[in-house]
Amino acid sequence: MRRSGVIGMGLSLVAAAAVAGCGNVVERPATWRSPAPAAPAYATALDARLQAIMKDMRVPGAVVMITSPAKGDWTKAYGTRTVEGGGPVTVDDHFRIGSNTKTMTGTVLLQLVQEGKIALADPVSKYRPEVPNGDNITITQLLDMRSGLYNYSEDEQFNAQLDNDPTRVWKPEELLAIAFAKPPYFAPGTAFHYSNTNLILAGLIIEQLTGRTLREEFQQRLFGPLSLGQTSLPPDNDNGLPAPHPQGYMFGTNVSTLTDPALPAAEQAAAANGTLLPKDVTVSNPSWAWAAGGAISTAADLTRYVTAMVGGGLLDAKTQQTRMASILPIGAPGPIEVGYGLAIVRFGPLYGHDGQIPGYNSFMAHDPVRKDTVIVLTSLFAGPDGKQPANQMAMAIMQALYGIPAAAASPSPSR
Repeated sequence: MRRSGVIGMGLSLVAAAAVAGCGNVVERPATWRSPAPAAPAYATALDARLQAIMKDMRVPGAVVMITSPAKGDWTKAYGTRTVEGGGPVTVDDHFRIGSNTKTMTGTVLLQLVQEGKIALADPVSKYRPEVPNGDNITITQLLDMRSGLYNYSEDEQFNAQLDNDPTRVWKPEELLAIAFAKPPYFAPGTAFHYSNTNLILAGLIIEQLTGRTLREEFQQRLFGPLSLGQTSLPPDNDNGLPAPHPQGYMFGTNVSTLTDPALPAAEQAAAANGTLLPKDVTVSNPSWAWAAGGAISTAADLTRYVTAMVGGGLLDAKTQQTRMASILPIGAPGPIEVGYGLAIVRFGPLYGHDGQIPGYNSFMAHDPVRKDTVIVLTSLFAGPDGKQPANQMAMAIMQALYGIPAAAASPSPSR
């Protein structure tokens, strides 16, 4: 796989010296440029590990951006924009970021909480009376995935429609109708189940309270204040990505990977020897994910965003403390503690989210203590073995930065 080099590496210094009567004078020519910082000590071994993950998982392209005051900053773009080539991926490329969008929806809703327009203890029925058992589901339980509402994106018929008509424009009400037709997983507040339905409801409540579209609220409250000029929530009829961007790929189909994301053994072997290539699904319309996973961004913008979201600046101190304290462990114990709270995930010492949407997988997280930030963007939904490439690469980065074991499962796929 062809790869681009480390950003900022390989710059050369040019200087000319002249001897004057009173001593040596060094003159800088017009082409003078400051030397680039050396790659941090961890970069060489980590680079090899990331390349191995990409090769094993058949990832066409990726961007990694690491900010670490203690260990050193490092950024690199890998691979090409198509499986056939299509030019190298650059650090400025745009990617769909899937469920990282949930943190944006959650942040805006929390801003409305601190403005007194809604309360976390309010029942959902106060705003959306059609929600089954909505009198007993709180706003908190929407954001922390403890509502029990069925996740529409787990419905097989829905996934078949995504496969058969990937450019279809989905309306939020259509998605809720799928969810409300199925029984809940459990009584509100008694368990955890990741459900896109929760964030669709949150997006609709934001629009109801503000009288503006969620896209407008994102721009006014998040993208504008943070100068995220390369981040967007596209209109529901827009299935394109801004240039530059890699094509997005997927092994299998939405239906075939629904219950088991891993390919059958024979297909995994074919992918490994290069006779089975992933399918280009770039044209898939993300309207089905909307407030739960429809945004587009770049590595630099996500670095700025997740640093502010976790480190403070988007919420007042009290609301920020409430959000960070809301995180509870989920799943079985693993190499790192993973928890979920008010539209935010904890990955050991890092806080943020991850995202998986047809064609793309992403990870963003920030350490509020050490101030480290990790961004990984990939142009593949999942590897042949069903694992998420951005998460696998992120865990390798955490191993390099913190000594944390590299094998960890993702708690929050967009589907």
